[in-house]
Amino acid sequence: MRRLLLVRHAPTEATRDFAFPADESLDERGRDAARALAAAIPARFGVVCSPSMRCMETARAAGLAVDAIEPAIAECDFGAWAGRTLEDVTAAEPEAGTAWMTDPDAAPHGGESLRGFASRVAGWLAGQATLEGGAVAITHGGVVKAAIVAALNAPIEAFWRVDASPLAITELHAHDGHWTLTRANAALGRAA
Repeated sequence: MRRLLLVRHAPTEATRDFAFPADESLDERGRDAARALAAAIPARFGVVCSPSMRCMETARAAGLAVDAIEPAIAECDFGAWAGRTLEDVTAAEPEAGTAWMTDPDAAPHGGESLRGFASRVAGWLAGQATLEGGAVAITHGGVVKAAIVAALNAPIEAFWRVDASPLAITELHAHDGHWTLTRANAALGRAA
């Protein structure tokens, strides 16, 4: 059995502003919040981390030793929208914003489409289902959402109906290559 904990990185200025993220660093508030993560992670679990600065800093602030950097669990490439708020994008480019939110194959920002991004995450998750033991992945909200959609074999449109809060834990278990969603978007402090 594979037990996989997916953890969205600690909050950043971009997450507080509801902005498409760039590769921003955690601020002091984010680092303080990340310190509580260590108590929620079983000591025997391996740690895999997105290559982004905010994920690496989350692991470091929590005192977790990263075993592997995994590009497949990087956030969606938002292209020209990186660093901009959704409100700004939809005001300046309303058709592009609508297309991105309603057409999973659209990539008006010049980055990844939702379908392409979700496919990347699903491929990584399929590989994880063949492994044994426990692991924690410090990653991004979009990755957590895409992983839940893939684990449940849900339609891509379900992506927009999943929440992944900063530092929340989502737990998946794989048996014979098939995933079960054990908990989703659980705040720190709940039993692991």
